[in-house]
Amino acid sequence: MRLKRQLDTQIITIDPTSSLGHGGEAKVYRVPQDETLVAKVYHKPTEARANKLMLMLANPPDNPAASKDHISIAWPVDVLRTTDEKQKVVGFLMTRVKEMHSLLDFYNPKTRRQKSPFFNYLYLHRTARNLAAAFGALHARGYCIGDVNESNILVSNTALITLVDTDSFQVTNERNGEIYRCAVGKPEFTPPELQGQSFAQLDRHPEHDLFGLAVLIFQLLMEGTHPFAGVYQGSGDAPPYETRIAEGHFVYSRRRVPYLPTPIAPKFELLHPALQLLFIRCFEEGHHNPQLRPTAQTWQSALSVAERDLITCKVNIHHLHGKHLSYCPWCERTLRLNGRDPFPSTQTVQKGQHLQPVKRPKPTLVLPKNQVAASFYRQAPTATISRQYRHKQRFSTAMLGAVGVGASGLFGLMLIVKDFKLSSKISSTLFPAHEEVTTYNPTIDSNQASKYLYQGRISSKYEDYDGAVENFDRAVNLNPNDPQAYVERGNALYENAQNSGNPDEEYKIAIKDFNSALKLNPNEAEAYLSRGIVRYEMAEYSPNAKNEYKAAIADFNLAINKNPNNAISYVKRGITQRKLAQNSSDSNQGDQKALKDFEFALQLDPQLAEAHIEKGNVLYELAKSTGKGEVNYWQAIASIQTAANLFLARGDFPQRQAALDHLGNICLEIESGCKALLNNSQAPGFAKPQQAKTK
Repeated sequence: MRLKRQLDTQIITIDPTSSLGHGGEAKVYRVPQDETLVAKVYHKPTEARANKLMLMLANPPDNPAASKDHISIAWPVDVLRTTDEKQKVVGFLMTRVKEMHSLLDFYNPKTRRQKSPFFNYLYLHRTARNLAAAFGALHARGYCIGDVNESNILVSNTALITLVDTDSFQVTNERNGEIYRCAVGKPEFTPPELQGQSFAQLDRHPEHDLFGLAVLIFQLLMEGTHPFAGVYQGSGDAPPYETRIAEGHFVYSRRRVPYLPTPIAPKFELLHPALQLLFIRCFEEGHHNPQLRPTAQTWQSALSVAERDLITCKVNIHHLHGKHLSYCPWCERTLRLNGRDPFPSTQTVQKGQHLQPVKRPKPTLVLPKNQVAASFYRQAPTATISRQYRHKQRFSTAMLGAVGVGASGLFGLMLIVKDFKLSSKISSTLFPAHEEVTTYNPTIDSNQASKYLYQGRISSKYEDYDGAVENFDRAVNLNPNDPQAYVERGNALYENAQNSGNPDEEYKIAIKDFNSALKLNPNEAEAYLSRGIVRYEMAEYSPNAKNEYKAAIADFNLAINKNPNNAISYVKRGITQRKLAQNSSDSNQGDQKALKDFEFALQLDPQLAEAHIEKGNVLYELAKSTGKGEVNYWQAIASIQTAANLFLARGDFPQRQAALDHLGNICLEIESGCKALLNNSQAPGFAKPQQAKTK
């Protein structure tokens, strides 16, 4: 391919096989005559593109990083024309960017540890400041980025940034007022006033870019957390980002919003007070008045102040935090994440330990001579309850979380067995008779794979899922034909995904283990159940959640077919049926199907608190939609109170309190009608819940 540069009329020859990448509109090639440049050649060149490039070439923005000999904005340096008589503009040349990574690689703690482990909090502030400077330089020359998102921003290991894909920016011809618009945009970075509109018909303004800039800065300083990401407290399915943004539901807002911060998100107080105020100003005050959003220069100034106020932790020199805090938030976060240090120490990196979380101390089993330790490991169906309900404690007003409630108090119990008789007594007291007890006798069982399988179960019980995966790996290597080892490794991988920066990928790995188990044993009911649970979770990250929910239901159907006596399979199928039917004309029918599943689960296991919770939720929704009133309301309330009592009986106090809080929220929704019912001592199966907490 022979093309001619416009400025010096030099002919360059591009090898079609030298492509560095391509998109829907163009390909990027090496330039053999100059390794510092790349050529972007359009698939379908147009006159409008040519005019836009000529305007950009004539009016380049200032380079904020010129003093550092770095290009902050990959601007066109020349246009490329064909060598025939038409000399049509088909592309342009720009500076080649090397040794840089996506912005995502730095604000995602997992990839940051892998690619640049010493990229600390000061560097994140500096990255944000350099990003704001680039936005300011563009706005000063009348440009708008339009499609603000993380994929168009590259970052070096020294916190320098480069904006790429600049030919998609909005460009205005100052002479005739003609505007070359940016026709695309990601909803997560789009301001509320532009949500749902056609970008091809919109003229962008700097305040629109400033919303996206604030989102990016928030993600940089809050470990990748989106400012509108939270645990939904309303009824039904959680709305997508575009709806949350349009409604102004900034999770850390000073006003009440139907979201709580996600459990693994850093605390908002981590941010410098000046930055906290700017985020509130942008997402709260700027919601109704876009002109109030902080400018790029305002962000630069505040970030400079915040950077100067950073102090070093006494424990780890890579832990930097604002001096307004009386504690090190990164030490605290490391503990919360089971040893996953967002900014690992030099010694940890030198030993290569930063890629693997620090193991928490395992409990010691003190065994008397000639006695065997009793393991209270709960087998497949009940273990699945623990996995599914522990991490997702979502108590919404009308549906107590799509994935139910947890039993972490019971399954997190750590026992030090000193006497076999005592351990047997504890077993019969804490665990209902219908649950299996697994014991392991190392003097009898000499199979090494079984030992690793047992050790993995112990690690899982104490929530050391990294240790569990390691042991299950060994069990699989020693006995690759054991389907249970694959199932249990998949379960542990699922648990690890809860604290992962990229859970969707880890869910897919867990799915592979369940598939392996089913190849070995197509009748492995637990594999179907676990795979269905993971598919349910994957729907949150899938562009086609409906298909994921359908696949999960198919798995629950197979689990029930293989083991019709497992109550939790019916609970999971019921929850998923409701999810699938929500926001559709079949929502009432989905509730009816789910109710049958929850009631059948309770026939199998009347003590299953999770089934009572879900039954109460669906009865409440049916009462609202069908107008049946008191009877269903009372049945819903009675069911949830039963769940609270069951949580109390098994020592799960957090879940009991959450259920009581949920009762209070229902009262607020039903208002006077429910309050009158609560004072009615004749209400069926319900004692007056004075302890129910109303908010």
